[in-house]
Parts: sequence; structure tokens; C-alpha cells
Amino acid sequence: MAAVKELLKTEADGTLSFGDYTLGSKTKLDGFEFQGDIYKVKTFAEITKLEKNGMFVYESVPGTAVENFKADEDTVSFRVSGTKDAQFTLELEADSEYKVYMDDVNVGDMKTNLSGKLSVSAELEADRSVAVRVVRK
Repeated sequence: MAAVKELLKTEADGTLSFGDYTLGSKTKLDGFEFQGDIYKVKTFAEITKLEKNGMFVYESVPGTAVENFKADEDTVSFRVSGTKDAQFTLELEADSEYKVYMDDVNVGDMKTNLSGKLSVSAELEADRSVAVRVVRK
């Protein structure tokens, strides 16, 4: 899967794609409007971060490309890719339990901390993306 060269874009299915892990220096796009919200992305080889209305949504270390990102009250789903294993953090409901799936395999139940952050590690390799789905229990 290729990096998202536009940094942040709307897909035909109503989802977002963002992130370019091939960039050598930090690049950002601010003021992207999507479904009445304002998004900001910062991305390069070392980190990818997405904010919605000034609030944290997604962060990965090292940088990743995310396709078809969709979030509602109970589920966050997307495809993630990068050149090496990455840890990504999502902002979810505080102090809640979630089931985490990667490529439709349940990799375990996880609980968010008091600030609502959930961190997950993904085994990534070039030319392959991993489908991630996080569902509130």
C-alpha cells in the first residue's frame, strides 16, 4: 500500500485516508474540513498524527499510512501500513473496554486509561496493510 500523497483525503466511501511515512521531514496539513469537522495531520517517517477539532484522534510511531479511517461511538476501523512494526494510539472513551481485531483476528481485549487512550502494536511490512477494528465491549 502506498503512502497517502495528499496527506489527508476523503475517500468515495465516506472515510478518511491520511499519512505519508515516506517523507523525510515533518509535513502538515491543517484546516481540512470533513463532515462538519476540521482535521489536521502531521506526518513523516518518524510519526503520523491526526487531530479533529484540535483534539487527538490517532498517532503512530514510526509514521504510517492509514486508509479508510472511520470512527463512530462504538467502533474505529481502518487499514494501516508502514515499512516496519509500529505502535498506534487512539483516543476513545475513557476507562472503557474494547476488543481489538487485526485482519479479522481478535488480538485481545484492552482497556483505555483515564484519558481514553488505547495503544496497540502492529506488525507491519512494506507492500502489505493490516485491517484494524476496535470495538467497544
